[in-house]
Amino acid sequence: MNFLAPLAFWFALALPAVVVFYLLKRKRVTRVVPSTLLWQRFLAETQASAPLQRLRHNWLLLLQLLLLALLVLALARPYFSGKAGPGKLVVVVLDASASMQATDESPSRFEKARKEALAMVDGLATLRGGQMVVLVAGANAEVRQSATSEKAALRRALEGARVTDSPTRLAEALRVAETLVRDRPDSEIHLFSDGAIPGLAEFETREMRMVFHRVGKGGRNAGIVAFDVKPNPEDPSRRALFLALANHEATPVEGRIELLFDGQMVDNKLLTLAPTNTTPVVLVAEQARDGVFTARWTREDDLPADNVAHAASILPRPIRVLMVSKGNRFLEKALAAAAPNVELATATDHGPAEAGRHDVVVLDDIVPSEWPTGNVMAIHVAPTNWFPGGVGTVEAPPIVSWRNTHPLLRFVSFDSVQVASAMAVRQPDWGVGLVEAPQSQLVVAGELGRQRIVWIGFDTLASTWPLRVSFPIFIANAVEYLNPATARADLLNIRPGDAFRLPLSAPVADASVTGPDGKSRPAMVTPSALEFVWGDTTQQGPYKALVGTNEVTFAASLLDAAETDIRPRETLEIGRFTEVKATTRKDANLEHWRWFALAGLAVMLGEWWWFHRRTA
Repeated sequence: MNFLAPLAFWFALALPAVVVFYLLKRKRVTRVVPSTLLWQRFLAETQASAPLQRLRHNWLLLLQLLLLALLVLALARPYFSGKAGPGKLVVVVLDASASMQATDESPSRFEKARKEALAMVDGLATLRGGQMVVLVAGANAEVRQSATSEKAALRRALEGARVTDSPTRLAEALRVAETLVRDRPDSEIHLFSDGAIPGLAEFETREMRMVFHRVGKGGRNAGIVAFDVKPNPEDPSRRALFLALANHEATPVEGRIELLFDGQMVDNKLLTLAPTNTTPVVLVAEQARDGVFTARWTREDDLPADNVAHAASILPRPIRVLMVSKGNRFLEKALAAAAPNVELATATDHGPAEAGRHDVVVLDDIVPSEWPTGNVMAIHVAPTNWFPGGVGTVEAPPIVSWRNTHPLLRFVSFDSVQVASAMAVRQPDWGVGLVEAPQSQLVVAGELGRQRIVWIGFDTLASTWPLRVSFPIFIANAVEYLNPATARADLLNIRPGDAFRLPLSAPVADASVTGPDGKSRPAMVTPSALEFVWGDTTQQGPYKALVGTNEVTFAASLLDAAETDIRPRETLEIGRFTEVKATTRKDANLEHWRWFALAGLAVMLGEWWWFHRRTA
């Protein structure tokens, strides 16, 4: 048996005091009586009350001593150690992602999980070497408290944790937890979450020793899972807004989607969402200046965090494209039709005079006298520093696969496309292979430094690709991908918890950021910095960054289908063949002070009965 409050044994000093009270002589009142014959018993008791006499047997004294001893034991909080035995390390991982804001638990899933974790802290076997680590998986995995047996520090760590608007980062937290328990066979990971955790396949072959404490009991939710702003194809002066709303309930739900621009209502639409389905929505709005569009789903449900989304939108500007070619009518027509605001120019070389004058440079089988520093699409040409190991040649490479999930290959297929010859390269670190042959990558896209690159390893005129409908679609996707305005729009729209990065053309002395809560916070900027970085984006909404004299508005939005699906999981899937079933927490240390308190109450009632029976 152990004691959580051993200092309470100081109260045992009251036990001798009870005995002293029985030894002290009681004060008697003197009375004159005619005879002492009837008062012999009274005289005997008077003699027994003399101080420092031999203590006689007295049931009341024994009952009072027993009562006091039981009360002292209750104050000392005795307990028996269970599973959290000697040397046991417990790693608590508290999910603080957006889905934990769901109110199907009172007051929220996060508060319910915190309460259960605090109860585990109370049961920690500190006197036998038990220790605990507290990890919080919010916008980032955070070690709130390293291994310790001090319960006050563990409580402070849990009570100081805050839920965020970010998607889940539990995989990152589990990597940290796995390193802590790897060489500790007596350790366990206790995960407090609703189970909405994708991407855990990497832990399938690892021995995690995980206990999954599931929170949540409902799934009444529908929310916005996609929000994008594009130029309206029918009217470039207006903006087309593409939304997707997911309904994870088993019945249809009806609500209204509202569209606002810088806080002013511009459109709304009544929608009925099919059960367990995703509904696309397209809205069209005017935009006279740069600003922030906000989409708001008005139906109340258990998770308000995904009922709103924001998108920072800048006015479309002409795309200045330079095509450097010996002559390629297919490519020229595809570039001219790639977007309504394309300004196309052609040349036979790219030199210093063109530097900085064009947004996108297309090199069609021509090695320029000076390589462009801006975004570039290179066709059948490459500088020596792009590909490790150099460039070779492969004849008639068959196309075996292509990455149709990449934005460049949206609605693009390479069926029946034949290539006469191509440059043989290995995939570089700066890019991802989009189209593959057995011997080489045929199309690569990525970013090298601040330059976006689309590389095509074969001459399009020496292939059947220009005769396919996928060719002009690919060129249109490439122009949008390489457009600096598109890259800037990608920088201005982030997920909560992701860092906002703004390239700097000149050094700045100071900077500040105003968050969605309206509070302005100063930012640290080094004089030689090439970009401004702000990481405190755990709250979704519009932000205003004042970097030097330049003011930039960016937005953070959840837009995560896994967080919107708030149905609590009975099992946690780790890869294809491993799962962890949800369990209830078992008390590691069982306290018994209540039983001693009840026993003390029983003794007190017995003492009361014996006293009245004796004096009746």
